[in-house]
Amino acid sequence: MENLETIMTMAKGLIIEYGINLIEAVIALVVGLWVVNMLVKQVGKVMVKREVDPSLIPFLKSVLNISLKAALVISIAGMVGIEMTSFVAILGAAGLAVGLALQGTLQNFAGGVMILLFKPFKVGDVIEAAGYVGGVKEIQIFNTILSTPDNKVIIIPNGNLANSSMVNFSTMETRRVDLSFGIDYGDDFEQAKSAIMELVNADSRILKDPEPFARVGELGDSSVNITVRLWVNSADYWDVHFDMIEKVKSTFDAKGISFPYPQMDVHQDK
Repeated sequence: MENLETIMTMAKGLIIEYGINLIEAVIALVVGLWVVNMLVKQVGKVMVKREVDPSLIPFLKSVLNISLKAALVISIAGMVGIEMTSFVAILGAAGLAVGLALQGTLQNFAGGVMILLFKPFKVGDVIEAAGYVGGVKEIQIFNTILSTPDNKVIIIPNGNLANSSMVNFSTMETRRVDLSFGIDYGDDFEQAKSAIMELVNADSRILKDPEPFARVGELGDSSVNITVRLWVNSADYWDVHFDMIEKVKSTFDAKGISFPYPQMDVHQDK
């Protein structure tokens, strides 16, 4: 009888102890789930307010939701008395192994998230990256797809884009067209400059502010090189670039201004 009473007393103590822990764990779980859901909703609202890419918001919310709930479950298990140290260690080792196996893929994924979050470029922009120049056709979570002027499709991993230099030609509304024209040393520089400025002033696409620039940029081995700098709207850049080259060539030919050929004098000892 004494042994039975002792067992009953111990059982009652265990039930009271673990029962209280279990009740506390249930309450903590309910409150924790409510807090997690509220936090995820608030983070979603903040991302919408900051105009984060719509395709990225559900994914980020899911990752945050799963991470917080996993941390909550581990904490609740510890409250109940379940030893989680070994489980966490095994989980960490498994995560490390998977991370090493998918290192390149995860790098591209992280790069895609950073690009969609910080938006260094958007669909339709013309960029230069990874040795390629083209218009951004599509931004995916792992890759960015470019379309080149000659209609090639370039697929660039987002990891490379996020970790290297990139030039965005579409960010600014205006761009500067840099040109250089070489004339013979015997030609009249002022006549050549005047001819260029007449063409510049006649083109309505060339902006007046900043003021167009035409000066001697270099005294070359065979020519006097005239540097011309013109500001235009970004959409007009290439049209103005090629039009000015063609018009200057035609105008110089009509006015007798020559483009000298590179030449070299060779002296031979007799």
